[in-house]
Amino acid sequence: MQNMTKDPKQTISKAVQEAFSSVLGEQYKDANPVVRLSQNPKFGDYQINGIMGLAKKLGQNPRELAEKIKDSVDLASFAESLEVAGPGFINVTLSLPALITLCEEMDTDSLGVHKSEDSHPIAIDLCGVNVAKQLHVGHLRSTIIGDSLARVFERLGRKVYRENHLGDWGLPIAKVLENLLSTGVDLHAISIEDLNTAYKDAQFIAKDDVAGLETAKNISAGPHRITELEEQNAEAIPAQERAKSTLVRLQQGDADLLSNWEKLIDCTMKEVYVSLDLLNVKLGPEHNRGESFYRDRLADTVDAFINAKLSEEDDGALIVRFKDRKRPLLIQKSDGGFIYATTDLAAIYFRTQELKCDSVIYVVDARQRDHFKDLFDAAALIGWNKTPDGADVMFKHIPFGSVLGDDKKPLKTRSGSSVTLSSLLDEAIARGRAEVRRRSEDEKSQTHGMSSKELSTIGRQIGIGAIKYADLSNDLVSDYVFDMDRMISFEGNTGPYIQYACARIASLLEKSGETSFSSRILINTPQERLLILKLLQYGNVIQSVAQHLEPHLLCLWLHELTGAFSSFYQACPVLKVEDEAIKGSRLRLSELTRRVIVDGLDLLGIEVPQKM
Repeated sequence: MQNMTKDPKQTISKAVQEAFSSVLGEQYKDANPVVRLSQNPKFGDYQINGIMGLAKKLGQNPRELAEKIKDSVDLASFAESLEVAGPGFINVTLSLPALITLCEEMDTDSLGVHKSEDSHPIAIDLCGVNVAKQLHVGHLRSTIIGDSLARVFERLGRKVYRENHLGDWGLPIAKVLENLLSTGVDLHAISIEDLNTAYKDAQFIAKDDVAGLETAKNISAGPHRITELEEQNAEAIPAQERAKSTLVRLQQGDADLLSNWEKLIDCTMKEVYVSLDLLNVKLGPEHNRGESFYRDRLADTVDAFINAKLSEEDDGALIVRFKDRKRPLLIQKSDGGFIYATTDLAAIYFRTQELKCDSVIYVVDARQRDHFKDLFDAAALIGWNKTPDGADVMFKHIPFGSVLGDDKKPLKTRSGSSVTLSSLLDEAIARGRAEVRRRSEDEKSQTHGMSSKELSTIGRQIGIGAIKYADLSNDLVSDYVFDMDRMISFEGNTGPYIQYACARIASLLEKSGETSFSSRILINTPQERLLILKLLQYGNVIQSVAQHLEPHLLCLWLHELTGAFSSFYQACPVLKVEDEAIKGSRLRLSELTRRVIVDGLDLLGIEVPQKM
């Protein structure tokens, strides 16, 4: 038999696949055994469910095939028993020595998480701040999903480039800058609210309707409507020209203009970093690589497609065509200007050919689905889907759903505007602090008697943890209703519930008076056995999150682990048990569970208070 892995499921699966090969032939060595935890522990620890599907495919009796596979499976010293049941399942009960050995081997700094052997880095495009605009609730999802995935890959030993692709260049920013300068705003003292207002004003002032005016004249619309459109265009068109002139000066490196442009970025990012710090997100200035970073690479990007004969002219513009759809990808406008797609292609080249990433992941809302399909296909056409050393590059767009209000529509303020991220975080923190202070009034509470500053910190950790867990625990592509009452609850599948369970374990360990938890692990009850089986899944769960790019898998598992520990704690006295060997074992299991929960929540970017 092969050496055991930390996760029994993998060991069983490998042994069954070897039996498939032996009984059915080499062509079945990779068939999926479909190994799962048993629904009812009295029938065993695991169940092998894949034999029925194979039997149907081969035209054999599933129970007879299951008997042959059972007799061929080599799980000596690992499984206590294998029994065929029902129409062709195999129930597997692990031996106590094997379970104990696996658990003790997991109880190291690695916690059973194996490092990846892939030395290529990974790029994750997240957050996507637009300069001169406030972060809104949509940025919450992009930021915390991307940060969690980055943490998971780093936990697996991968180098990760967090890429905050700032919208900091081009005509929209030139419009804002021109608007601010023309109105005499002091850029040394500007606030994010000032910038947000200027952004909206600049877009409105420069919005023309030439086509509308032409139509109004053709249909002989009333003079009032024609006059209205003429006045709109009379103001908008000069504003556009001024903005274009400002952009040209920026592109030419006008020192004063660049200095003022940097003030816009500094003001925007100062506010952004406040929110990122509250969210416990690992994203700083070193991760900013915006549109301006690629501005000197755009011409070379277009030239690469021209030289590869992958682009063609269309009414003066340059496009890339695809064989499977009519929609082409525009990479250069007829006036010679570049667009977002040009910048994104330059970023793909940089990330795959210069950073040498073999995975490039974009955490961007679902509305950009077609855009990324075009980008990825264009990158494949030109060969940027391989790193310089020939490794295949995985391009992945992670579309995510919307955050909804009670009306099942995208979350808005009462005035109908987008909810700012800062207001959302402020509400979560206020609710977390109110709940912590309420609970601290109970004399039996862990937090009773703590200072206002300590309670405030715990409240922040709970409030932020609540909204992050509520977001990450949902299937990414699904919309979800923002319900602060449910999120902040200490019961159910919530962040505070798991944080509270972890704090209770910490309190238990503190009361024990022990500082080292290294006693021999013993298994005397079903609850101890189930807790160990759940703990042993941790490494495989982290691998699954990385493989499928779905943090909710970790959330679901952490909630299950917390439930398994709760059952263990209720059925198995820890501090009051008289047998010192059993007491030591249960303390070790408690400490191991606490460390796994802390580690798992950290991969979600959620802090764990020592007391709650």
